[in-house]
Amino acid sequence: MDEPILSVRNLSKTYMKGKIPVHALSDVSFDVQKGEFLSIIGPSGSGKSTFLSMIGLLDRPTKGSVFIDGVEVTKATDSEAPKIRREKIGFVFQHFNLIPTLSAFENVDIAMRFARVPKSNRKERATELLTRMGLRDRINHKPSELSGGEQQRVAIARAMANNPAIILADEPTGEVDTKTRDMIVELLRDLSENGQTILIVTHDTSVSARTKRIIKMLDGRIESDTINA
Repeated sequence: MDEPILSVRNLSKTYMKGKIPVHALSDVSFDVQKGEFLSIIGPSGSGKSTFLSMIGLLDRPTKGSVFIDGVEVTKATDSEAPKIRREKIGFVFQHFNLIPTLSAFENVDIAMRFARVPKSNRKERATELLTRMGLRDRINHKPSELSGGEQQRVAIARAMANNPAIILADEPTGEVDTKTRDMIVELLRDLSENGQTILIVTHDTSVSARTKRIIKMLDGRIESDTINA
């Protein structure tokens, strides 16, 4: 088997609530292969959002290591972390997090601009991705002119802009109706089948049921790790 695209080893996170330690994560370890489409589920407080923050370099673990595409990202300094996030990780959020003053095209373009991609390449890539998302005729529309499903598709295009090793999606269907939810999940599944690694944190069992692997967390630990038929 090839080297995992994501490898997590003994990941732990402890917060202090006054003088009381709260163990948000406790010795979590697992591997993800390139192109996997998996969901992380569990009740509130189970550690799944903390876990996503550790992988995405939005927070630092108390101990343990995260390797993305062979790089131990938990060793990154504060100055190195933004570059790793730009180059290795694509983020999709529940509330889309698009820049309201920018068009769909500009929201995708800006991710590449920060990565210093040449302008001509940015134009071609942004147009290609938005077309792939079924938004070719909405390319110049601002977020306020787009539906929730269209905004989330722009966000997915932005997440893919720099060819990330993994996409981390935090409740990506939480703000859309059921029809749009199903469309977004199928879109993510198709991206996975074309080699894109995708991790979804979700409370929605109808979303997790469509992923190919389900990791259930409870009290900061992995309770089960199952493959969907």
